[in-house]
Amino acid sequence: MIQTSPTGETGLRMDAAALNAFLARAFPEAEAAALPRVTVAAPGRVALSQATSSRNLRPGGVISGPTLMTMADTAAYALILAHIGEVAMAVTTSLTIHFLRPCRPGELQAEATLLRLGRRIGTCDVLMWTENRDRAAAKATVAYAIPESAPR
Repeated sequence: MIQTSPTGETGLRMDAAALNAFLARAFPEAEAAALPRVTVAAPGRVALSQATSSRNLRPGGVISGPTLMTMADTAAYALILAHIGEVAMAVTTSLTIHFLRPCRPGELQAEATLLRLGRRIGTCDVLMWTENRDRAAAKATVAYAIPESAPR
């Protein structure tokens, strides 16, 4: 879907450092440790990581659904912004999540892949885990509305 140009450009408008800086500015009330951090930004893909603590756990000692949904939404937002640039008003239009198994406490990982990036809607798949990628805890499909004013 996202292709490299003849000059070697990837089509990305924001790299991992730019995405992390934007997320910190966009969510100033969030504690730095509570924000997921983008570790990889590549054409059609981003990876994020987030330290978890006792406040992210539900009764039973596993990572809560709201924590996983927030990670899925943030991963999709980062992926869309990596491709369209800093557009604060790109907003979630849908988020469907499947909880596959209990998510044990630990460093929460997410990998988002771009399914489609249209003029008005971008759609991503997000896989999340703590133990290892082969033991995914949740999978989400997230759609984002892209404002008409977004650069293309």
